[in-house]
Amino acid sequence: MANILIIGAGGVSQVATVKCAMNSEVFTNITLASRTKSKCDAIAKFIKERLGVEISTAKIDADDTDAVVELIKKTKADLLLNVALPYQDLTLMDACVKAGIPYIDTANYEHPDTAKFEYKLQWAKDGEFKNANTMALLGSGFDPGVTNVFCAYAQQNLFDEIHEIDILDCNAGDHGYAFATNFNPEINLREVSAKGRYWQKNDKGVGEWIETEPMQIMFKWDYPRVGVKDSYLLYHEELESLVKNIKGLKRIRFFMTFGQSYLTHMKCLENVGMLRIDEVEHNGVKIVPIQFLKTLLPDPASLGPRTKGKTNIGCVIRGLKDGLERQVYIYNVCDHEACFAETGAQAVSYTTGVPAMIGSMMVAKGIWSGKGVFNMEQFDAKPFMDELNKQGLPWEIIEMKPGQRYEV
Repeated sequence: MANILIIGAGGVSQVATVKCAMNSEVFTNITLASRTKSKCDAIAKFIKERLGVEISTAKIDADDTDAVVELIKKTKADLLLNVALPYQDLTLMDACVKAGIPYIDTANYEHPDTAKFEYKLQWAKDGEFKNANTMALLGSGFDPGVTNVFCAYAQQNLFDEIHEIDILDCNAGDHGYAFATNFNPEINLREVSAKGRYWQKNDKGVGEWIETEPMQIMFKWDYPRVGVKDSYLLYHEELESLVKNIKGLKRIRFFMTFGQSYLTHMKCLENVGMLRIDEVEHNGVKIVPIQFLKTLLPDPASLGPRTKGKTNIGCVIRGLKDGLERQVYIYNVCDHEACFAETGAQAVSYTTGVPAMIGSMMVAKGIWSGKGVFNMEQFDAKPFMDELNKQGLPWEIIEMKPGQRYEV
């Protein structure tokens, strides 16, 4: 049994908090906190009306480490789930170190002024968590998160050697807007407008990162129960940890689908400077263009009742088993309307919020434990995989012919 403190009150938080309430035999006390308490109260009301479960709410500034420590003490929290902005990872990690409780998040730290996202500063806190006799679990969303667990499951159960991994993320949902983002617009647009990167070993067997222009590499992929979609190579944070923890790897890449309308709008916005992250002066007032754009776009949390269609996220994994070539495709298909009916949020929030709860469950029940900072693939994958099937994200495995490509 665990007393959990959840920080953040967007769509992912809605799902994670609902799912914690649905597993009240594990999460016996739930406190939801955010800078905007009214958002927490709305989620609490939804849970009370839908499930009959009471949760507590609080106002908190996630950038104020000492205030978070005080809230941890006040609520007597046993663990903290961070579903706020990635900008706040470090302050919340520091609060957990000071309070001596586990920390869980869904995305790696992003510096608000540089658009750089990497695990470096979070991994650097490993010694602090060890000294505090507690742990941090990084990236417990879907990608990163479930994709890491898929790779770990393959390494632990399906392969003797893994040589290639392609992570494939398809959102085929339609919200009816010409342009909108399915999660925080500032984070989303920074991520997809950055240069692409993938990792592979060169002719000398030395691993290296290869950089591409944004959206430079594309292929068409036939996603089960979705269909053929244009898939673009991006850099994504789970590549950084999987390169460290999947042994024998020779190449790993990440692809995401985008419709032509999204790409056209994004390019236009980029061309006129609306994706800039530095300050500009407008009528004597300093603004950050991408933050101003965020205020103009639809709130991702409002997309739930409008969005129809499916997501398909998974991993194509190639390697050796018993001396023979093997290739598998592990994936989940999620329906936007079904997610909204269950939790009041669309599938992009659902596929992040459910694994956030499961990761918290793994830590709360002591199934995953340790001292220090960990990524998802460093633990036994099977218990997490079992919970995916129970909690609304069932996965499937397709045994592919060795060397078979799904590129259309």
